[in-house]
Amino acid sequence: MDLTPQRQHQVRALLEKVLATDNFNSRRLRQAGLESPEAVLSRWQVMPFTVKADLMQDAEAHPPWGTVRTEPLERYTRFCQTSGTSTGQPLAWLDTAESWEAMLRCWRRVFEAADLQPGVDRVFFAFSFGPFLGFWTAFEAAAKDYLAIPSGGMSSEARLVAMQRYGATVLCCTPTYALRLGELAAGHPHQVRKIIVAGEPGGSVPAVRDKIESLWGARVFDHHGMTEVGPVSFERVDRPGFLEIVDDAYLAEIIDPASGEPVMEGECGELVLTTLARTACPLIRYRTGDWVRGRRLDGALCLEGGVLGRCDEMLLIRGVNVYPSAIDNIVCSFPEVVEYQIQRTTVDAMEELELKIELASGVPTRVAQQVERKLKDAFTLRIPVTVVPALSLPRHEFKAKRWQK
Repeated sequence: MDLTPQRQHQVRALLEKVLATDNFNSRRLRQAGLESPEAVLSRWQVMPFTVKADLMQDAEAHPPWGTVRTEPLERYTRFCQTSGTSTGQPLAWLDTAESWEAMLRCWRRVFEAADLQPGVDRVFFAFSFGPFLGFWTAFEAAAKDYLAIPSGGMSSEARLVAMQRYGATVLCCTPTYALRLGELAAGHPHQVRKIIVAGEPGGSVPAVRDKIESLWGARVFDHHGMTEVGPVSFERVDRPGFLEIVDDAYLAEIIDPASGEPVMEGECGELVLTTLARTACPLIRYRTGDWVRGRRLDGALCLEGGVLGRCDEMLLIRGVNVYPSAIDNIVCSFPEVVEYQIQRTTVDAMEELELKIELASGVPTRVAQQVERKLKDAFTLRIPVTVVPALSLPRHEFKAKRWQK
């Protein structure tokens, strides 16, 4: 791997720390015959990838924390956990004060790229402050330079009132909740001019983004990260539609998920990350599962179109590859659609999709035929679209769960 001298120094420092103790990463490196930083740097491509299942297995074998840590347990001061999946328990993650501060620096890059003004902007955080990483680091980073306003435990109506009362100029939440809150915001005066979204791909899905901006009259800035590695990317004012990897915090690769080989610039692949700053709980060549297209712009690695989807979320419907974000983009391009849900079923051993939609008051049901036609044009598939009664579909205040099986 071609690394600059500065990047080689960062990777070597990480490897020296990892190999100094017995831990999850050092055992994997030694099992691969990589006993020193020099051996790793010279044979980077033979170093094993890490996947979430490896971390889950390690945590199960060494409960409750696993063995990713590179420092004594008493040095760790922060706890968070993943939101969990249908196939496993939440994954606990610990940070020292130094590793936590490294993530705060990443979030400050997010705010600076969105051109937030210290002493001027008031940042409103519309999330629950649960044990997952979420916007915890975002809130603490914001509190260093801006007025940071939490709203954990508030109802949506109470949040809208608080935003107006305290003059919030920036909203931080998931794309799903930005839509939900934006629909309720009609008739509520507000001063929000920027919305920073994370937690789902929606911030870079054009129709979702346009809908949020239309509802709020504000500019959307996308960001992505994850509990296991931290805040990963940010969007610049002058570079909409591209997420820039925080260069000094991560060594990023984009690979073919099947072969593990690097893809050419501009080709889609899976994002792989090595943490260079969050070294008290590091990951080396972590397969994030994020499906992305990488571009080098002014020397920086950027993700064109943000996170395009999840590698494990691609569906094969009658021989056609379908990503949920692609369907989201089409459905959200219809302002008449208030809420929707996608039902996955299996008929004669073949997967099928059906879309249920709620329409705004007074909208004729023939819109369903228009949505169905646009889906067919996009995927060469017939996906039945059914109109359901108003308020019959669930509303989401964190990550959307519109796909049902």
